[in-house]
Amino acid sequence: MLAWHFLREDRKLRFPPHTEITPGSVVTAEGELKMCKNGCHASIRPIDALGYAQGPIVCRVELSGEIIEDTDKVCARHRKVLWMADATHTLHEFACWCAEQALIREREAGREPDPRSWAAIEAKRKWLCGEISDKELAAAWDAAWAAARAAARAAAWAAARAAAGATAWDAAWAAAGATAWDAAWAEQNAKLEEMLLEMKAGR
Repeated sequence: MLAWHFLREDRKLRFPPHTEITPGSVVTAEGELKMCKNGCHASIRPIDALGYAQGPIVCRVELSGEIIEDTDKVCARHRKVLWMADATHTLHEFACWCAEQALIREREAGREPDPRSWAAIEAKRKWLCGEISDKELAAAWDAAWAAARAAARAAAWAAARAAAGATAWDAAWAAAGATAWDAAWAEQNAKLEEMLLEMKAGR
């Protein structure tokens, strides 16, 4: 079974003995498998894996042996890393895309988004290109937060605020989650998978 899993920046497992993971690594769970407690966990959809991410290192994994499935994750006996990459830039771009889609939906519904929300996304992209500083990005985040509060934290504007965050996986998850419903999740998952596979092909 193919699935997705995210690691911390140091590429080590979060639990002792904090094994460092490399392409080709196989992790095996000992003892009885228990969802969320014991086993090699991953998610079939990357959007679900993002919800459990501890960092920006994305792994495409193969699960084998005994497998337990839940709604948004899988627990397996073995987890082999087929390939891995630092998805920091891709996750930031995904966060911007989620926020833009939310703002576009607001505009199409006749509710023109606050300009500060658009500015936050633009600032994030400039920050990614090294054109503005962390301080300037933080100012854009503050402005987007003010816009979200003024609109009673409208989902789309909250997404723009989230996208301006400086931590890749948090920004991506928050921007996606701010507009979460079934249709949006499916669209976001398809886009995230496309971006991750394109990143892998181009690295």
